Amino acid sequence: MHAPRPVRSIAAWLLLGSLLAMPAAHATRVWKAQERVRIEVVDRDTGGTAQPVSYRGDSWIAGTPGAPYAIRLTNTTGARVLAVLSVDGVNAISGETAAPSQTGYVLAPWQTTEITGWRKSHDDVARFEFAALGDSYAARTGRPDNVGTIGIAVFGERASPPVAVSRAPYPAPPSPPAPVARERAASAASDSVAAESNASNMRAERQSIGTGHGAREWAPVSSTAFERATRTPVQVTTLRYDSVDALVARGVLPRHRAWAQARRPEAFPGGFVPDP
Repeated sequence: MHAPRPVRSIAAWLLLGSLLAMPAAHATRVWKAQERVRIEVVDRDTGGTAQPVSYRGDSWIAGTPGAPYAIRLTNTTGARVLAVLSVDGVNAISGETAAPSQTGYVLAPWQTTEITGWRKSHDDVARFEFAALGDSYAARTGRPDNVGTIGIAVFGERASPPVAVSRAPYPAPPSPPAPVARERAASAASDSVAAESNASNMRAERQSIGTGHGAREWAPVSSTAFERATRTPVQVTTLRYDSVDALVARGVLPRHRAWAQARRPEAFPGGFVPDP
């Protein structure tokens, strides 16, 4: 049998409440055997998908300042999942410094959706676009330490308890629904991981670009309830990004590839004057 085809939609369900930080120290912590959500970065100008390059344990993609992008999330399972989205260490829904106990997007079974920006309301977002480091939303709000990261923390949904069978001759009336309990705050272990990640993020290489707070655009979502099956995520995946020149300087990309992509202008390219 073939697996059900993914369901594509404009936006996922939105879980309002408290939800992820993408610790830089765990940027490559991806459990392939349990990878429930696939994450991809899409160039909205060309429609192309960025191809990650592995380098020293991290997965890198190149970004071009001014280019808008979307984050495509695909639920590869037949059950609902919660994906907490962090961009530059900032929760893409709430704007808080990201932590796993915060809000995120709920994906239906096999659903694919593209998140195009910072959520401003249930109806619109400020689009994601690569920008100079100082123009990134994280830097402009005083949080530049984790610029250059895009990540998700994924949670499975707690199964409903089995229904008790009544031994009475007639079915007992159903009990009223219990109120949904608020999720507890992040554990001390999560806090220590976040602190460790901030320290490890102080790297020698200078980040060149980040994600700006672009133009507002329509991107409706709805709220839904979701109870996590575990206190810790079943999957943490992080992509790192920078400009082509910066990735060449880091050694992530070979120099000849960067020149081919950048297509730097030349004063004497040769040839004759063509018709306009």
